[in-house]
Amino acid sequence: MRLGLQIPNYTFPGGQDQLGDTFGLIVERAERAGFYSLWVMDHFFQLRPLGGPERDMLEGWSALAYAAGRTHRIKLGTLVTGVTYRHPGILVKMASTLDVLSHGRAYFGIGSAWSEEEHHGLGIPFPPQAERFERLEETLQIALQMWSGNDQPYVGKHYQLGRPLNMPQAVQKPHPPILIGGAGEKKTLRLVAQYGDACNFDPQRISREELQHKFVVLRQHCEAVGRPYEQIEKTTIESMLYLTHDGRDGSLTPQALVAHLKELADLGVDHALISLRNVQDSEPFDLLATEVIPQVEQLAVAGR
Repeated sequence: MRLGLQIPNYTFPGGQDQLGDTFGLIVERAERAGFYSLWVMDHFFQLRPLGGPERDMLEGWSALAYAAGRTHRIKLGTLVTGVTYRHPGILVKMASTLDVLSHGRAYFGIGSAWSEEEHHGLGIPFPPQAERFERLEETLQIALQMWSGNDQPYVGKHYQLGRPLNMPQAVQKPHPPILIGGAGEKKTLRLVAQYGDACNFDPQRISREELQHKFVVLRQHCEAVGRPYEQIEKTTIESMLYLTHDGRDGSLTPQALVAHLKELADLGVDHALISLRNVQDSEPFDLLATEVIPQVEQLAVAGR
């Protein structure tokens, strides 16, 4: 099993003057601890459960580029980019640039977008949900075409690209892994089966039984399009865990976290992503490096 770190909150001690240094230190600690991957949200306003729009929020792809320069091994991704935020040709170019400059460490995380508040606040068109899913599918088609080296015109309902040229090409072949966010059974999981390499679910929002059901539905979509289900990386995200050595103040101990991750592995989760309430402290990274990640890497994933 693999373990990834998401950083959703940028309000650190020291404020804006030290934000870059603190963020850089966190990503370096994540790599040294042995995390497989590092993720940031792709939002322009901070989410209300984390303090609201007036709190600090870094632009996701720029933050990942900075993280790439501070690290050497850890994979890098957005969880996830809203399809409406950038023109697909530019987005693929951005993802390819990150992959090239990081020597092949980029994930391409993408979803249908949902935050109406930040769309309206920054003047980004926010079409109805059905149209956003149409745009998502066209963007996935454009990404795969550009990464294949085919620069013939793309003509879709929403996007028309006269010459979708992508130079330099991504380092990873055939392309950076595509993670499609969302749990919708009719549309999202069909897109995962047809175009994606990874999916993502939140066990804090759905039960274990529901998660198992989502995997069954994904398998059915894979069978329908002739795709091996085992090719899809099953990921989860759990937010703001509090990890300490002794479980003080209602926190998780390393043993409790390992036991929880084993439950996910037994359900078929390949890659668990977490965020940490005390991410600015060194303690959780020391515990992860010595007591969590070595054990997690040995967990057998059901169905593999």
